[in-house]
Amino acid sequence: MNTSQDWEKPIRRMELLMRLKSFPVAVKLFENKNEINDIPFIRRLDHKSTLCQLINLVRNFDWTVGAELDDFISVMCPSIIGLADIPDFMKDGTFRSIVWSKSRADGKKYENGIPRLPTGKYEAVAMAPLVYNPFDPDIVLIYANPAQIMLLINSLQFEDYEVMQFYCVGESSCSDAIARCYLTGKPSLTIPCYGERRYGHAQDDELVMAVPADMIDKALRGMEALYQRGIRYPISYAGAESDVTREFPQAYQSEGMITGMRGNSNRLLLGVTGSVATGKSTVAKMLEELGAPIIDFDILSRVVVEPGKPAYKDIVSFFGEQVLLEDKTLDREKLREVVFQDMEKRKKLESFIHPRIGELFLELVEKYAKGKERIIIQVVIPLLIETQMQAMFENLLMVYAPEEVQLKRLIERDNNSEELAMSIIRSQLPVEEKKGYCDMVVDNSGSLEETRKQVEEIWEKLINLQEARIKAQ
Repeated sequence: MNTSQDWEKPIRRMELLMRLKSFPVAVKLFENKNEINDIPFIRRLDHKSTLCQLINLVRNFDWTVGAELDDFISVMCPSIIGLADIPDFMKDGTFRSIVWSKSRADGKKYENGIPRLPTGKYEAVAMAPLVYNPFDPDIVLIYANPAQIMLLINSLQFEDYEVMQFYCVGESSCSDAIARCYLTGKPSLTIPCYGERRYGHAQDDELVMAVPADMIDKALRGMEALYQRGIRYPISYAGAESDVTREFPQAYQSEGMITGMRGNSNRLLLGVTGSVATGKSTVAKMLEELGAPIIDFDILSRVVVEPGKPAYKDIVSFFGEQVLLEDKTLDREKLREVVFQDMEKRKKLESFIHPRIGELFLELVEKYAKGKERIIIQVVIPLLIETQMQAMFENLLMVYAPEEVQLKRLIERDNNSEELAMSIIRSQLPVEEKKGYCDMVVDNSGSLEETRKQVEEIWEKLINLQEARIKAQ
């Protein structure tokens, strides 16, 4: 059965980042039961089973399985996925009152609280490890411990944040995961019930989340971004009785610096970013002409390593004079070669440079803002998003050009081959993805006049934002 995408790569990566113990389960419902016979390697059990048994055979036994109404022990399982209706003695609460509720009235409320798919819409279900590309699933079931599930939630919330609401009907918890996910189109987390632990072998520490298939890529993007920010599984412990200040994420440690840097409402800091050959300098120059002084981190990174500066001395002391040119200035190409394939040396270099850039940056902010009733300062940082510096600025401006425009400009500007130019472009976060981080965008793929018009509109917006801040104080 053909699939619309290669599921193996994202699922293998997710398995690695979450360190899952069992396969993510692809679930697909079919309106025609004969269609499941077209699925490669599908198995049909020669005895009746429960839905949770089938799930277990997939995630732990590595099987691809299919079932229709007559393959289930009880009508309860197929009723949840719409293969059948429940009989009257279940609807009136009698069935639940045998074990799970005090009275028939409670049992009826229980039964009415269980989400089910519309009866008769589907005739069969198939499930398989998604990593094997068995079919395009409707939803994906992920079994994991609470810490792993929390990472998955964080990953799904990273982009287009929304509060997640989860439910637990109690027994028949598969309805909370599978049926609720189908019905709402949103991720659905629940606690596996008694039956799933007894017959489906869900472990004591396991939870289950159903994720719509079209959200898997979003979850992985969020997980990769969190990984880069140090949010990973397993979560290492910081001692309860220790001073954990140094172990807190950088964002928490920067609270004082951010507050001091932004200062009062007389200053508004605009972070300006973009990718290679999008035209950041062009837009920054236009903003400067309108009244926004520039702080360029590329320039700061060169200033702090000038001969005699503290960062220069630290670099030479650690790396030796092999990273110097004949005039005793830094050989930036040589230094790049040294740290390119050695993460520890790169971190050491960053520890020498970044704090000094930060100090110089703060000095310039105070210098530009001093004595000004109000000022808008633009800070140009090419890798602002990649280095996770978004929190430093009230607003972020993205200078945008589509990839084909970047490629053409880079070839013409630097006389690069198309292969080299594309490798440079692909080494950075894609421009389309960067746009999602920024609240202002200048499309610099057209004429200078078109770009200038956008810049002037943004300038007016920034002035209005600053006025609103002043009035709010």
